[in-house]
Amino acid sequence: MISRLALLTLLCAPVAAQPLDGRVLDAVSRQPIAGAVVAAGGKAATTGPDGSYHLNATGTVLQARAIGYSRVSARLPQAAAAPLLLLPLRPKALYLSVYGIGDAGLRQSALRLLADTELNALVIDLKGDSGIVPYPSKVALAAQCGARSVTTVQDMPALVAGLKQAGVYLIARIVTFKDDRLAAAHPEWRVQREDGTPFRDREHMAWIDPFRREAWPYFLDLAEEAAAMGFDEIQFDYVRFPDSGGLRFALPNSTANRVAAIVEFLASARARLLPHNVFLAADLFGYTAWNDDDTQIGQDLPAIAAVVDYVSPMLYPSGFQFGIPGYRNPVQHPAEIVHRTLRRALARTGGNPLRFRPWLQAFRDYAFDRRAFDEDEVRAQIDAAESAGSAGWMLWNPRNDYTAAGLRRR
Repeated sequence: MISRLALLTLLCAPVAAQPLDGRVLDAVSRQPIAGAVVAAGGKAATTGPDGSYHLNATGTVLQARAIGYSRVSARLPQAAAAPLLLLPLRPKALYLSVYGIGDAGLRQSALRLLADTELNALVIDLKGDSGIVPYPSKVALAAQCGARSVTTVQDMPALVAGLKQAGVYLIARIVTFKDDRLAAAHPEWRVQREDGTPFRDREHMAWIDPFRREAWPYFLDLAEEAAAMGFDEIQFDYVRFPDSGGLRFALPNSTANRVAAIVEFLASARARLLPHNVFLAADLFGYTAWNDDDTQIGQDLPAIAAVVDYVSPMLYPSGFQFGIPGYRNPVQHPAEIVHRTLRRALARTGGNPLRFRPWLQAFRDYAFDRRAFDEDEVRAQIDAAESAGSAGWMLWNPRNDYTAAGLRRR
């Protein structure tokens, strides 16, 4: 009979890593998928051109995901005996704000559009533009810094579970360094003006200095909480420095320092989220595709594309105040703005066009002639994104006021 001490020794002994060899295939075509991420026990490998992987890992679950596909999890050791099959997926999403997701009318209106049209995804604020976290988060700092001052969703895990059961692809939007509440609670982390006074942007919001690494765990904790709830993708917005001059930061405000801070933050998120098998995305200014530098905000397109799964450039024609080469009035040419910018981004990064999933304009122009963006403009942007090879698209309306205009019916 085994002694109690021997039994405890066996139970506490480290589990030896096991070699895992297999392939990842397209579930429809049965063709190999190159570049898929396969993980188990905190270790990860990337598939080669023939879809094969080799992984030495512990654990009981084998996970896989790939750009342009859904994600899967399977139990070991059975999972290693057969190819992992991934279904092609092109998320086509609506955005719901902190208040939009909590408003029954706006939420049901969005869900009706998902049922009736080509839409299949939602982008939901897990931390909004002012820093509000709209659900009872277990991240202590959310309550401590005042981010829990408003509750619009009482049970976010239950809401996520219901949406997942309905087949909705879910993206958690986390506004990052623009955070008025965290800056008020930790003024030592906030961005300052050169004269030492607190900085506020055009919306009178304070920002966290991206060089302040001690602030990063808060954003990463919220991201991991979202992943654990069941979100398919974590999308960091305002993952940049403020687009204002005359500011003071914890480190010299050089291009190299800015780019390093943003890339290292996203790399930290990637490592933190690995056990959850979620996709990682970053929202970028549209002009980052055209500018060879970091646009003075730390958003260097090739550098960021190297550490995230999806790049989501904001291609609202109203936001291109200087136009693009050949098109000085962008609201008159929404298709050209979207298509040419995506092709430019692909040329600068190389590789897979499915890595780009743009934000498209579904709101009235505010910068040129105040035209409505209705059926023709919305459809023109969608067709342009798809013809450029993007992995779906996302519609932005800050009021969450969407219609079926420009969308294909099921």
